[in-house]
Amino acid sequence: MQTLDLIVGSQMGSAEYVAEQVVESLESHGIAVNLHEQPELEACQQTLWLVVTSTYGAGDYPENLLPFISALNDTTDLQGLRFAVIGIGDSSYDTFNYAALNLAALLKEKGATLLVDVEKIDVLQPDLPEDTAIAWLPKFIDSIA
Repeated sequence: MQTLDLIVGSQMGSAEYVAEQVVESLESHGIAVNLHEQPELEACQQTLWLVVTSTYGAGDYPENLLPFISALNDTTDLQGLRFAVIGIGDSSYDTFNYAALNLAALLKEKGATLLVDVEKIDVLQPDLPEDTAIAWLPKFIDSIA
């Protein structure tokens, strides 16, 4: 059974809710998940990560993600790490999904491999964010098979 670390960046709880739905779906596909709602880099021991994060303010990371980002900035080598990112944002802002995009760029800069394009969920669309994330999951699952 494959295991992954699911890292959540959430300011107001929406990304947290999406992540919980994603965990259920992944587990139903036989993938074990370590959920990190207050992520610490040293606790993320898997070589496969899925990040679910919202963007806060003017393109900023959610507060719960800041210590994790700081630790990533101090890391020099993440080769061997494979990851994907689901971003949740509001397309009426010019900083739409910046936290997700910036985190993906940081991980790639540190040597990690992005498995699929960042999934940019727009809360202004009629579909619920968790439904959009669940619909995207087969693409991610295929990339890790």
